[in-house]
Amino acid sequence: MLPTLNAAGDVVLLEHITPKLHGLKPGDIVVAKSPSNPRMLVCKRIVAMEGHEVHAMPPPRGIVIGGGGHGECHTVVPRGHVWLQGDNLFNSTDSRHYGPVPLALVKGRVFYRVWPPRDCGPVR
Repeated sequence: MLPTLNAAGDVVLLEHITPKLHGLKPGDIVVAKSPSNPRMLVCKRIVAMEGHEVHAMPPPRGIVIGGGGHGECHTVVPRGHVWLQGDNLFNSTDSRHYGPVPLALVKGRVFYRVWPPRDCGPVR
């Protein structure tokens, strides 16, 4: 999730209510079980919700939401799924690799960074 979050040192707080109430939205940063390795957690940004048409593009564009895209991969996010993407498009394993992610794998929404102290505050 560089540059937003640094996996080698940032400590964040998660809240677990929003995912259960289906209150997630594009732009939210979430922690989810990896679809390709259920023993691993991933931290990614939601970029599309169920029903959104996604056209995966090579970096630096990432994806195009809605019609008009001509990406390498085209899909409609199915019901009960989200499309996750890392902020570092050149070095991220995300929905461009493993496809839409079931909401059941989303464990929480990142809302606050507590470490390091200089970066303490809400996460956007």
